[in-house]
Amino acid sequence: MIKQDQAQQLIDGGTVVGSDGENIGRIGQVYLDNETGDVSWVTVKTGWFGASESFVPTDSATVSGDTVTVPYDKATIKDAPHSDGAGDALTPQQEADLYSYYGLSGGGYTGTATAGTGTGTGTAATTEAPTAPGGTDDYLTRSEEQLRVGTTQREAGKARLRKYVVTEQQSVTVPVSHEEVRVVREPLSAGDELGTIGEDAVEVTLHEDQVVVNKDVVGVERVRLDTETVTEQQEVSETVRKEQIEVGDLAVEPTTGDTSQDEPRR
Repeated sequence: MIKQDQAQQLIDGGTVVGSDGENIGRIGQVYLDNETGDVSWVTVKTGWFGASESFVPTDSATVSGDTVTVPYDKATIKDAPHSDGAGDALTPQQEADLYSYYGLSGGGYTGTATAGTGTGTGTAATTEAPTAPGGTDDYLTRSEEQLRVGTTQREAGKARLRKYVVTEQQSVTVPVSHEEVRVVREPLSAGDELGTIGEDAVEVTLHEDQVVVNKDVVGVERVRLDTETVTEQQEVSETVRKEQIEVGDLAVEPTTGDTSQDEPRR
Protein backbone atom coordinates (compact mmCIF):
# COMPACT_ATOMS: atom_id res chain seq x y z
CA MET A 1 0.00 0.00 0.00
CA ILE A 2 1.28 3.48 -0.89
CA LYS A 3 0.93 6.12 1.82
CA GLN A 4 -0.70 9.49 1.27
CA ASP A 5 2.56 11.39 1.85
CA GLN A 6 4.00 9.64 -1.22
CA ALA A 7 1.14 10.67 -3.49
CA GLN A 8 2.45 14.09 -4.52
CA GLN A 9 5.83 12.65 -5.52
CA LEU A 10 4.06 10.20 -7.79
CA ILE A 11 1.88 12.90 -9.32
CA ASP A 12 4.91 15.09 -10.02
CA GLY A 13 6.58 12.52 -12.27
CA GLY A 14 5.99 8.99 -11.07
CA THR A 15 6.47 6.02 -13.38
CA VAL A 16 4.81 2.59 -13.35
CA VAL A 17 6.95 -0.49 -14.01
CA GLY A 18 5.44 -3.92 -14.75
CA SER A 19 6.19 -7.28 -13.16
CA ASP A 20 8.66 -8.07 -15.95
CA GLY A 21 10.58 -4.83 -15.40
CA GLU A 22 9.17 -3.11 -18.49
CA ASN A 23 8.46 0.62 -18.19
CA ILE A 24 4.71 0.93 -18.74
CA GLY A 25 4.21 4.70 -18.55
CA ARG A 26 3.96 7.83 -16.44
CA ILE A 27 1.40 8.24 -13.69
CA GLY A 28 -1.51 10.49 -14.60
CA GLN A 29 -3.73 10.53 -11.51
CA VAL A 30 -3.61 9.23 -7.95
CA TYR A 31 -6.76 7.99 -6.19
CA LEU A 32 -6.94 7.97 -2.38
CA ASP A 33 -8.91 5.74 -0.02
CA ASN A 34 -11.64 7.81 1.63
CA GLU A 35 -11.15 6.07 4.97
CA THR A 36 -7.37 5.66 5.29
CA GLY A 37 -6.19 8.38 2.93
CA ASP A 38 -3.69 5.94 1.39
CA VAL A 39 -3.25 5.55 -2.37
CA SER A 40 -5.59 2.85 -3.70
CA TRP A 41 -5.40 3.35 -7.46
CA VAL A 42 -3.22 5.18 -9.95
CA THR A 43 -3.74 5.76 -13.64
CA VAL A 44 -0.87 5.17 -16.04
CA LYS A 45 -0.63 6.85 -19.41
CA THR A 46 -0.69 4.34 -22.26
CA GLY A 47 -1.48 4.43 -25.95
CA TRP A 48 -0.31 6.96 -28.51
CA PHE A 49 1.21 10.03 -26.87
CA GLY A 50 -0.20 8.91 -23.52
CA ALA A 51 -3.71 9.87 -24.61
CA SER A 52 -5.28 7.02 -22.65
CA GLU A 53 -4.94 6.33 -18.92
CA SER A 54 -5.46 2.83 -17.49
CA PHE A 55 -6.30 2.13 -13.85
CA VAL A 56 -3.83 0.06 -11.79
CA PRO A 57 -4.42 -1.11 -8.18
CA THR A 58 -1.65 -0.32 -5.70
CA ASP A 59 -2.49 -2.73 -2.88
CA SER A 60 0.41 -5.00 -3.93
CA ALA A 61 2.62 -2.28 -5.40
CA THR A 62 6.10 -1.35 -4.17
CA VAL A 63 7.57 2.15 -4.34
CA SER A 64 11.18 3.13 -4.88
CA GLY A 65 11.56 6.88 -5.20
CA ASP A 66 9.08 7.92 -7.88
CA THR A 67 8.89 4.42 -9.42
CA VAL A 68 5.91 2.19 -8.66
CA THR A 69 6.33 -1.52 -9.44
CA VAL A 70 3.09 -3.47 -9.85
CA PRO A 71 2.52 -7.26 -10.26
CA TYR A 72 1.01 -6.91 -13.75
CA ASP A 73 2.49 -6.79 -17.25
CA LYS A 74 2.00 -4.04 -19.82
CA ALA A 75 -0.62 -5.89 -21.87
CA THR A 76 -2.81 -6.47 -18.81
CA ILE A 77 -2.63 -2.82 -17.75
CA LYS A 78 -3.17 -1.49 -21.27
CA ASP A 79 -6.42 -3.47 -21.61
CA ALA A 80 -7.72 -2.45 -18.17
CA PRO A 81 -10.66 -0.04 -17.75
CA HIS A 82 -9.59 3.46 -18.74
CA SER A 83 -9.87 6.97 -17.37
CA ASP A 84 -10.63 10.01 -19.48
CA GLY A 85 -8.12 12.00 -17.45
CA ALA A 86 -10.74 14.37 -16.04
CA GLY A 87 -9.83 13.56 -12.43
CA ASP A 88 -13.37 12.53 -11.47
CA ALA A 89 -13.76 10.20 -8.50
CA LEU A 90 -14.48 6.53 -9.09
CA THR A 91 -18.11 5.46 -9.10
CA PRO A 92 -19.17 2.22 -7.37
CA GLN A 93 -19.74 0.64 -10.77
CA GLN A 94 -16.27 1.63 -11.96
CA GLU A 95 -14.76 0.15 -8.80
CA ALA A 96 -16.67 -3.08 -9.34
CA ASP A 97 -15.47 -3.29 -12.95
CA LEU A 98 -11.87 -2.73 -11.87
CA TYR A 99 -12.02 -5.34 -9.10
CA SER A 100 -13.51 -7.82 -11.55
CA TYR A 101 -10.89 -7.13 -14.23
CA TYR A 102 -7.92 -7.53 -11.89
CA GLY A 103 -9.46 -10.48 -10.04
CA LEU A 104 -9.47 -8.67 -6.71
CA SER A 105 -11.95 -9.12 -3.91
CA GLY A 106 -14.41 -6.24 -4.05
CA GLY A 107 -15.08 -3.78 -1.28
CA GLY A 108 -11.44 -3.17 -0.42
CA TYR A 109 -12.41 0.28 0.78
CA THR A 110 -15.67 2.16 1.23
CA GLY A 111 -16.90 5.56 0.22
CA THR A 112 -16.07 7.35 -2.99
CA ALA A 113 -12.47 7.36 -4.18
CA THR A 114 -10.81 10.74 -4.64
CA ALA A 115 -8.60 11.65 -7.53
CA GLY A 116 -5.25 13.31 -6.97
CA THR A 117 -4.71 16.40 -9.09
CA GLY A 118 -1.67 17.96 -7.41
CA THR A 119 -1.58 21.30 -5.60
CA GLY A 120 1.06 23.81 -4.59
CA THR A 121 0.94 22.62 -0.97
CA GLY A 122 2.33 19.22 -1.94
CA THR A 123 -0.80 17.24 -1.02
CA ALA A 124 -3.19 15.44 -3.26
CA ALA A 125 -6.37 17.42 -3.80
CA THR A 126 -9.80 15.83 -4.08
CA THR A 127 -12.73 16.37 -6.38
CA GLU A 128 -16.35 15.47 -5.79
CA ALA A 129 -17.82 12.51 -7.58
CA PRO A 130 -20.14 13.40 -10.46
CA THR A 131 -23.85 12.81 -10.00
CA ALA A 132 -26.30 11.52 -12.51
CA PRO A 133 -28.94 13.81 -14.01
CA GLY A 134 -31.61 14.52 -11.44
CA GLY A 135 -29.11 14.72 -8.56
CA THR A 136 -28.94 10.98 -7.79
CA ASP A 137 -26.13 8.45 -7.83
CA ASP A 138 -28.52 5.63 -8.80
CA TYR A 139 -27.41 4.91 -12.34
CA LEU A 140 -25.97 1.99 -14.32
CA THR A 141 -22.97 1.69 -16.56
CA ARG A 142 -23.68 -0.32 -19.68
CA SER A 143 -20.76 -2.40 -20.97
CA GLU A 144 -20.19 -4.50 -24.02
CA GLU A 145 -17.51 -6.72 -25.49
CA GLN A 146 -15.65 -5.44 -28.53
CA LEU A 147 -13.57 -7.52 -30.91
CA ARG A 148 -9.85 -6.84 -31.09
CA VAL A 149 -8.49 -8.71 -34.08
CA GLY A 150 -4.81 -8.91 -34.91
CA THR A 151 -2.39 -11.33 -36.50
CA THR A 152 0.48 -13.42 -35.25
CA GLN A 153 3.00 -15.24 -37.37
CA ARG A 154 3.33 -19.00 -37.14
CA GLU A 155 4.95 -21.78 -39.14
CA ALA A 156 2.60 -22.94 -41.89
CA GLY A 157 4.71 -25.67 -43.46
CA LYS A 158 8.05 -26.56 -45.03
CA ALA A 159 9.18 -26.67 -48.65
CA ARG A 160 12.11 -28.79 -49.80
CA LEU A 161 14.06 -29.06 -53.04
CA ARG A 162 15.03 -32.62 -53.95
CA LYS A 163 16.55 -33.99 -57.13
CA TYR A 164 16.26 -37.55 -58.39
CA VAL A 165 17.36 -39.49 -61.49
CA VAL A 166 15.09 -40.65 -64.31
CA THR A 167 16.08 -42.44 -67.52
CA GLU A 168 14.88 -41.75 -71.02
CA GLN A 169 15.73 -42.91 -74.52
CA GLN A 170 17.55 -40.41 -76.69
CA SER A 171 18.16 -41.03 -80.38
CA VAL A 172 20.85 -39.31 -82.43
CA THR A 173 21.52 -39.94 -86.14
CA VAL A 174 25.23 -40.32 -86.92
CA PRO A 175 26.66 -40.74 -90.45
CA VAL A 176 28.88 -43.86 -90.72
CA SER A 177 30.82 -45.14 -93.74
CA HIS A 178 32.37 -48.45 -94.75
CA GLU A 179 34.41 -49.80 -97.60
CA GLU A 180 33.04 -52.26 -100.14
CA VAL A 181 34.87 -54.35 -102.77
CA ARG A 182 34.27 -53.91 -106.47
CA VAL A 183 36.05 -55.55 -109.36
CA VAL A 184 37.97 -53.30 -111.73
CA ARG A 185 39.18 -54.83 -114.99
CA GLU A 186 41.92 -53.18 -117.06
CA PRO A 187 42.99 -54.65 -120.44
CA LEU A 188 46.73 -55.21 -121.07
CA SER A 189 48.52 -54.00 -124.14
CA ALA A 190 51.02 -55.99 -126.22
CA GLY A 191 54.39 -56.10 -124.56
CA ASP A 192 52.97 -55.71 -121.05
CA GLU A 193 53.79 -58.10 -118.24
CA LEU A 194 53.52 -61.70 -119.23
CA GLY A 195 51.15 -63.75 -117.21
CA THR A 196 51.54 -67.20 -115.75
CA ILE A 197 49.12 -70.01 -115.49
CA GLY A 198 48.25 -71.03 -111.93
CA GLU A 199 46.19 -70.21 -108.87
CA ASP A 200 46.71 -66.98 -106.97
CA ALA A 201 44.83 -64.83 -104.44
CA VAL A 202 44.97 -61.23 -103.34
CA GLU A 203 43.45 -59.88 -100.10
CA VAL A 204 42.10 -56.40 -99.67
CA THR A 205 41.47 -54.98 -96.19
CA LEU A 206 38.09 -53.27 -95.82
CA HIS A 207 37.39 -50.48 -93.30
CA GLU A 208 34.23 -49.11 -91.75
CA ASP A 209 33.18 -46.50 -89.21
CA GLN A 210 32.07 -47.81 -85.84
CA VAL A 211 29.72 -45.79 -83.63
CA VAL A 212 31.18 -45.03 -80.23
CA VAL A 213 28.88 -43.64 -77.48
CA ASN A 214 30.20 -41.58 -74.58
CA LYS A 215 28.16 -39.68 -71.97
CA ASP A 216 29.24 -36.41 -70.35
CA VAL A 217 27.56 -34.86 -67.28
CA VAL A 218 26.72 -31.22 -68.07
CA GLY A 219 24.91 -28.73 -65.82
CA VAL A 220 21.85 -27.30 -67.55
CA GLU A 221 20.16 -25.04 -64.95
CA ARG A 222 20.27 -23.86 -61.35
CA VAL A 223 17.11 -24.21 -59.24
CA ARG A 224 16.54 -22.58 -55.82
CA LEU A 225 13.69 -21.80 -53.43
CA ASP A 226 12.46 -18.29 -52.72
CA THR A 227 9.51 -16.95 -50.72
CA GLU A 228 7.09 -14.13 -51.35
CA THR A 229 4.35 -12.69 -49.17
CA VAL A 230 0.79 -12.88 -50.47
CA THR A 231 -1.88 -10.88 -48.66
CA GLU A 232 -5.49 -11.99 -48.68
CA GLN A 233 -8.60 -10.90 -46.83
CA GLN A 234 -9.95 -13.29 -44.20
CA GLU A 235 -13.21 -12.68 -42.38
CA VAL A 236 -13.33 -13.47 -38.67
CA SER A 237 -16.59 -13.95 -36.80
CA GLU A 238 -16.98 -14.18 -33.05
CA THR A 239 -19.83 -13.87 -30.58
CA VAL A 240 -19.69 -10.83 -28.33
CA ARG A 241 -21.81 -9.93 -25.34
CA LYS A 242 -23.38 -6.58 -24.63
CA GLU A 243 -25.56 -5.32 -21.86
CA GLN A 244 -28.97 -3.82 -22.49
CA ILE A 245 -30.78 -1.52 -20.10
CA GLU A 246 -34.54 -1.33 -19.86
CA VAL A 247 -36.92 0.59 -17.66
CA GLY A 248 -39.40 -1.45 -15.63
CA ASP A 249 -42.55 -0.23 -13.87
CA LEU A 250 -42.51 -0.46 -10.08
CA ALA A 251 -45.82 -0.41 -8.22
CA VAL A 252 -45.69 1.84 -5.14
CA GLU A 253 -47.58 0.54 -2.08
CA PRO A 254 -49.96 3.15 -0.56
CA THR A 255 -49.05 4.41 2.92
CA THR A 256 -51.25 3.76 5.97
CA GLY A 257 -54.23 6.05 6.03
CA ASP A 258 -53.88 6.98 2.41
CA THR A 259 -56.00 5.04 -0.06
CA SER A 260 -54.51 6.77 -3.08
CA GLN A 261 -51.71 5.17 -5.11
CA ASP A 262 -48.69 6.97 -6.54
CA GLU A 263 -48.03 6.84 -10.23
CA PRO A 264 -45.37 4.25 -11.14
CA ARG A 265 -41.89 5.69 -11.58
CA ARG A 266 -40.38 5.45 -15.05
